[in-house]
Amino acid sequence: MSHELNKDARTWAMVCHLAMLVGYLIPFGNIIGPLVVWQVKKDESPFIDEHGREAVNFQICYTIYIFVAALSFLVLIGFILLPVVIVAQIVFTVIAAIKANSGESYRFPYIFRLL
Repeated sequence: MSHELNKDARTWAMVCHLAMLVGYLIPFGNIIGPLVVWQVKKDESPFIDEHGREAVNFQICYTIYIFVAALSFLVLIGFILLPVVIVAQIVFTVIAAIKANSGESYRFPYIFRLL
C-alpha cells in the first residue's frame, strides 16, 4: 500500500525506525527512541502512526529475541544466534526506514503485533 504523502510525514516515519539507534547509546534506547518519536508525531499523520507503531512493536520483539539469544549462550548456540538476531534487527530497520522514506507501508517479519 503506497501513500501519497508530504516529505515531512515520510521523514518522521523514517525517523521512527532510525530512532532505534539510540539503543547503542543508552539501555533500551532502541525501544525508547521510536516510542518517543511515535508518541510526539503520531497525531500528525496516519502514516507516521502506522510506521511508529510498527517500529515500537519490532523493537520490543527484537529486544526479547536478543535476551533469549543471550541466554542461549549457556547451551553454546548463542554464539551463532545472537549475531544473527542483531544483524537482522539492523537490516530490517534499514529496510523499513527506506520504505517509510519512499512513502510505502512496511510490516516487519517475525514479530508479534503488541500495540
